Amino acid sequence: MRILVVGGGTAGTIVANNLSRRLTGEIRAGKVRITMLSASDRHMYQPGLLYVAFGQMTPDQLYRDQASLLEPTIEFHVDPVKQFQLDKNKVITESGKTYEYDILVIATGSRMVPEETPGLTEGAEFFYTEASAVKMYKKLREFKGGRVMVAVGVPHKCPIAPVEVMFALDDFFKARGIRDKVQLKYHYPIGRLHTIENVAKWAKPEFERIGVDTETLFNIKEIDAKNKVMKSEEGTEVEYDLLIVIPAHRGMEVIERDNLGSGGWIPTDRYSLKMNGHDNVYVVGDTTNLPVSKTGSAAHFQAEAICENIASIIKIGEPVRDYDGKVYCFIEAGHEKATYAMFNYLNPPDLKPPSKPMHWFKISYNHMYWTSVRGLL
Repeated sequence: MRILVVGGGTAGTIVANNLSRRLTGEIRAGKVRITMLSASDRHMYQPGLLYVAFGQMTPDQLYRDQASLLEPTIEFHVDPVKQFQLDKNKVITESGKTYEYDILVIATGSRMVPEETPGLTEGAEFFYTEASAVKMYKKLREFKGGRVMVAVGVPHKCPIAPVEVMFALDDFFKARGIRDKVQLKYHYPIGRLHTIENVAKWAKPEFERIGVDTETLFNIKEIDAKNKVMKSEEGTEVEYDLLIVIPAHRGMEVIERDNLGSGGWIPTDRYSLKMNGHDNVYVVGDTTNLPVSKTGSAAHFQAEAICENIASIIKIGEPVRDYDGKVYCFIEAGHEKATYAMFNYLNPPDLKPPSKPMHWFKISYNHMYWTSVRGLL
């Protein structure tokens, strides 16, 4: 049984490691073989990019050697997939090699696409790549005061990030002693402050508490970088001195190129996590088109369900569980306090007041992440 995992991010790494441990006997007997194909030999802790953008981490702290995170029974290659041939149960890689499989797990992730909005690349700061996070930190350090505008494109990964940015900005400028010289304003594309209703309800008084102005129903149309003006699809214009944007995201290019899913999001059964129309192809993490947050926690819970089912199918011929849509997100709320949002397909989150213990739990998780991707948590 040949299991091929495409993608070496959070989801793919957990899947490969979890399956390796669940199928130890079958691997030793030569009945199962697990192969991972990745675009990089390094693994990044992506939530850490926000800390880099505020000078709380340095880029080198975000990385580990990918091979060091994998069980020794996993065959690992830095050789990204160039073409999926699902009808033939094989993929073609950038190096020209062919990898055949019996079970395929697609965990290719997502990417920001600021270039799709006129003027956005030139006129705004981001934190979804190492280079953009470092650049944003330098801009924040240089900022002397004025209008700091935050705007959100959709869809994007880590949906809590826009909310956390506002608290981080408030803390950052207070620490620099210039908070009274800074106007903070938050723009969101729908008629409330967040897609998750209970998060929006929680955020409203919290934003008021720290002096953040808000504008909803604001979808970014274009940025006039020269004159520092952000224009919306709704016809409004906002002047800024510093613009921070959570850009819209798409799935990876190869997914779109092979027509596996519109926008790079693969149509996925919400319970089995199988690609629609393909009984031996599973999709996990950001790559899915599921109505759940594109976060590491969602990837983790999805990976556990996939691994339990794949191992069960190999051992007894049947799956044993469904994915219930579970997501768990920490929300840093400033002043060394945090809360969390835990929810699934049926139950919305019930946010608690921010606390210091929850903040330190989040900080601890930054270190526990490396244990988590090994599939040990």
